[in-house]
Parts: sequence; C-alpha cells; structure tokens
Amino acid sequence: MNNALDGKVALVTGGARGIGAAVAVRLAQEGADVALTFQHNQQRADDVVEQIKMAGRRAIAVRADSADPGAVTAAVDRVAGELGRLDILVNNAGVFLLGPLEQLSLQEFEQTVAVNIRAPFVASQAAVRHMRAGGRIVNIGSNVAERAVFPGFSLYAMSKTALIGLTKALGRELGPRAITVNLVNPGPTDTELNPADGPNADTVNGFTALGHYAAPADVAAAVAFLAGPDGRYVTGATVNVDGGFTI
Repeated sequence: MNNALDGKVALVTGGARGIGAAVAVRLAQEGADVALTFQHNQQRADDVVEQIKMAGRRAIAVRADSADPGAVTAAVDRVAGELGRLDILVNNAGVFLLGPLEQLSLQEFEQTVAVNIRAPFVASQAAVRHMRAGGRIVNIGSNVAERAVFPGFSLYAMSKTALIGLTKALGRELGPRAITVNLVNPGPTDTELNPADGPNADTVNGFTALGHYAAPADVAAAVAFLAGPDGRYVTGATVNVDGGFTI
C-alpha cells in the first residue's frame, strides 16, 4: 500500500458519490485519514466511510449543506478537531443546473453561486486556519469552463470558470506559507449522473480525443498526485482530466 499521505488528514466535500467518493477512497489508499461531507444520503456516506476504514484509515462523514456558509465552516472545524489536524481540502461538492438562458431562474443562479463558488471560498478560508506548511487545496472544476460545446451550460460554466481565478489567486497568496492550490477539470466521467452508456454518450465521446469517458478513479489519481509529495512544486495550475476534450 502506498503511504505517501501517511499521517495526513483530508476533507473531501461532496464525498458520498461519484468523483468525490473516488477521491476520498484514493486518498485513504495513499495513507490519509479522510473526512467527507454529504447533504442527503447517509447510507452512501456510510458506505464510503466503510471503504476508507477498510483501507486502514480513520474516517468520518459530516452532514453539511454546501449552500450554507456556516455549515461549511463548521464542517471544516469539526474535521480538524475530531481528526486532530487538516492537511488536504478537496472542494468537490457542486450543483449542475442547466437550461436555456431565458429559463434559468434567479434562485438557480444563487444556488449555483452559493455551492460552486462561495462554498469553495469559505471552505478554503476555514481550512487554512488549520493547515500547516505542506497543506494542499484541490478544487474540482469542469471541462466546460474551457469549452462549452452544448447550449444550456451558461450558468454552470460561469461558476466553474470562477474557480480558475480563485485557484490562481490563492496559489499566489498561500505560496509563502507552503500551501499549494490547484484545479482539476474533469471531462466526461462515468458517474450516476452522467453514465458512459447514457443517451448522449456517443456524441460526448466524439468531442474527446480518446473517444471514451473517464472513470472516477482517473480524476482521483490526478487529485492524489496534487495532494501528495510529488505535487509539492505545482500551484495555481489547472489539470484537465478530460480525454482531450479541450484540445
């Protein structure tokens, strides 16, 4: 077993399913104790916790609505308190609201901004109060921040593009403290919400260079690299795990 992250504590927001769950398990396999936040499905969160424990690591799941800044801060502080420290924050939780420009409501706009932009900012703000030198923040964005090929993505693409600026600016600000901040942009990834055998999969595959969807583990591998010792000189960077969607 790889122990590159032995002794580290990680928090993955939205870690009960999909990419977030894969990241949480991979970080545990690398040696980290891992906490995750979830909003609704306790059973799925418990399943991920069990997988982390099977890897021999400590794990906790914290129910927190990422649209509530107070809940986000409380979750970060709780994880640092219960697990004794916080070294790695993965801002993964997000909402995926699509629709024609004229039909998107102000409520949908506010929810997207709250979860996809404000929550990573607030979580990072809370996390750095606990992080020591060598800390890592990894934001999870989207390939549509660089290439929106379908209509209806304006709100989502806007929110994920904001993470580019946040990542670069925090990378500059936190560099003197030896804390790195990076962005991983997944492309089409085989999850429950976007299955590789879905009705639009053939069309989506045609926009990639490799011709197929990623597995969540592919994204998790990039996160693990950035969170580990081999990623110590990478900061403010965007890593596209998109099969060549944006080239």
